[in-house]
Amino acid sequence: MRRQVIVLIVQLGLLMSNPLSASAQASISAADWQAYKEHFVESSGRVIDDANGNISHSEGQGYGLLLSYLAGQKSDFDLIWSFTRTELLLRDDGLAVWKWDPAADPHVSDVNNATDGDLLIAYALALAGASWSRTDFTEAAGTIARAIGTEAVFETQNRMLIRPAVKGFDKDERADAPVVNISYWVFEAFPALSSIVPDVNWQRVSDDGIALISESRLGPKELPPDWISVATRPKPAAGFPDQFGYNALRIPLYLMRNGNRDPELLRPFLKGMSGADGSVQLIDIESGNVHANLADPGYRIILALMSCVLDGVKLPQDVRTFTPTLYYPSTLHLLGLSFANSEHPECLQ
Repeated sequence: MRRQVIVLIVQLGLLMSNPLSASAQASISAADWQAYKEHFVESSGRVIDDANGNISHSEGQGYGLLLSYLAGQKSDFDLIWSFTRTELLLRDDGLAVWKWDPAADPHVSDVNNATDGDLLIAYALALAGASWSRTDFTEAAGTIARAIGTEAVFETQNRMLIRPAVKGFDKDERADAPVVNISYWVFEAFPALSSIVPDVNWQRVSDDGIALISESRLGPKELPPDWISVATRPKPAAGFPDQFGYNALRIPLYLMRNGNRDPELLRPFLKGMSGADGSVQLIDIESGNVHANLADPGYRIILALMSCVLDGVKLPQDVRTFTPTLYYPSTLHLLGLSFANSEHPECLQ
């Protein structure tokens, strides 16, 4: 009985403290979710990355859980959670394996975790547990969040940071370690996780991540690379493309979804990643040269949202309407639209 009371108190705290909880279920339309589901979610609950060999991964399952929650689709949430729980939550430490490949036998072809996926899964479970009075979701979120705190959160140079994975990024594994990826900071997740696992200092993790963004603005465009060595001063990590790339472009979206409107933090992103035609530019850090221009609405909505939040510019008409393209930009597109619908409806008027 005492345990049930504690869980109910936790759920109440989440509902009162998390800004997404009250409006989340109206922030993605049923039609938009259905379109996403038809393209990327199998009947088993497997979320498909169709630009990456149709594999599934913990990031995709976490995004699928979060988007189905934001659309208020309980049965789809249950379905995605069922696949995630049975096919990915196989590690002994409570974290998810990151990769599930339909062409491999066995399907789990890499048992390492990916901490952004773990954060997304735990966050979505925490929200759903609080909003839908599902103690099983709340308890599962706590187990994963506790494992993240134990296995992936670490301290270095008076900073509390996040390992991208349990294996592969520490001092006994790389000469330039530790290596981090700032786009793995799902900033909006930390208040929710703090409510269920308060013994991890999630606020410090968040604050130190934001500080690292400012310290990692490198090269002529002053943008952070996807993969960063923090052995000394932040610099691009060896063995990875020296780019502000597909990972880092989602950092400003995560910041805005967490309520951050700081021009000093957001405007360098807006300036550095904006193409003349409104596309998102991927940038070579050292030279500042453009590596690629991304015109998909799912990428461009990030720029559009920054322009609206900072300067009051309305979203272009073509990013206001969701049409599925590929898994990753389509996911970012729905996250952007949910943010506009719930937090900045004036951007759509």
